[in-house]
Amino acid sequence: MGAYILRRLLLVIPTLFGVMLVNFALTQFVPGGPIEQVAAQLEGGGDSLGNLTGANSDGMPTDSGGSSYSGARGLPPEFLAELEVEFGFARFICEPDYTGSTAVRVMARSEQCEKEMISGTERFLIMMGKYLTFDFGQSYFRSISVTDLILEKMPVSITLGLWSTLLAYLISIPLGIRKAMRDGSSFDTWTSGIVIAAYSIPSFLFAILLMVVFAGGSYFQWFPLRGLTSENWAQLSVFGKVKDYLWHIILPVTAQMISGFATLTLLTKNSFLDEIKKQYVLTARAKGLSETRVLYGHVFRNAMMLVIAGFPAVFMGVFFGSSLLIETIFSLDGLGQLAFKSAVERDYPVMFGTLFAFGLVGLVIGLLSDLMYVLVDPRIDFANREG
Repeated sequence: MGAYILRRLLLVIPTLFGVMLVNFALTQFVPGGPIEQVAAQLEGGGDSLGNLTGANSDGMPTDSGGSSYSGARGLPPEFLAELEVEFGFARFICEPDYTGSTAVRVMARSEQCEKEMISGTERFLIMMGKYLTFDFGQSYFRSISVTDLILEKMPVSITLGLWSTLLAYLISIPLGIRKAMRDGSSFDTWTSGIVIAAYSIPSFLFAILLMVVFAGGSYFQWFPLRGLTSENWAQLSVFGKVKDYLWHIILPVTAQMISGFATLTLLTKNSFLDEIKKQYVLTARAKGLSETRVLYGHVFRNAMMLVIAGFPAVFMGVFFGSSLLIETIFSLDGLGQLAFKSAVERDYPVMFGTLFAFGLVGLVIGLLSDLMYVLVDPRIDFANREG
């Protein structure tokens, strides 16, 4: 088992490298880089995409007039050169007398220094070298490191992802087992209708429905409209803080888990139905074992294999799938909104830093899922697997 875990951990590096390479390459073809964004804002043009006329192969916009940035015609070239160096798109090559002793802003204006553009390949390798030491750099547009920014937004995403996944499993597994045991009954029929309806309703639409009905939209004002805590949260007692926190998360967590709950319920039911029909179940019943003993002593472990196999997909789907819409509707400032804003602003350190961090989390969760296989069914031996 130790050798298998080591192999899987070693595979994390090339897998992450491939994911990062594909996404980095794609950004080179997206018009409007971070420097264009800054130029557009300083020029009063808003979004750089409105002023953009084209982009070169390195993702650096160009125009027909020879300027490097179509939205920056009124900005000093020295300022743009400094931005290129600060954002890592270029470096200054200076005479020996100036190297290492002159400030960047002075070097940008010095005739002794020449700007040298850094290729996309070199920028990618530099970025990955830093990421291997978990140095994600600093946001282009916020005076904060990417790590601190992620940690700042993490509580919202942890709340939505963790509680939604936990509740989905706590509800779906017992319900799926019950539906399998009463397959074809009226209970199975009307619960299937509820499950199918839950699966069909988009989470954001269900979130709006919850808000309209229970958050003072048109009917009841039982829950708050926004945020994870109240304004007076710091002054509350420990019990009051817990109560206030749970009061705030009920609606967003319910909206977040709705689709995952439906999928997991049907998966559990079908898995149990498949196992119940097998020969070993008939043999166990013929020996006089109680239905509870047959179900939880024999069927449960085998039936749960598919459910456990789907855990990484369910967790990552709930954690990231609809977080942006849920965060927007309930005014929660989490990783979903951070990822969206960083993509719009072309804040590359935040974009790639979060992609690397959560890509790593996803791969580790996949490994944990395999280890849970062994916990559920000791007959599985990953140590003898090839490759």
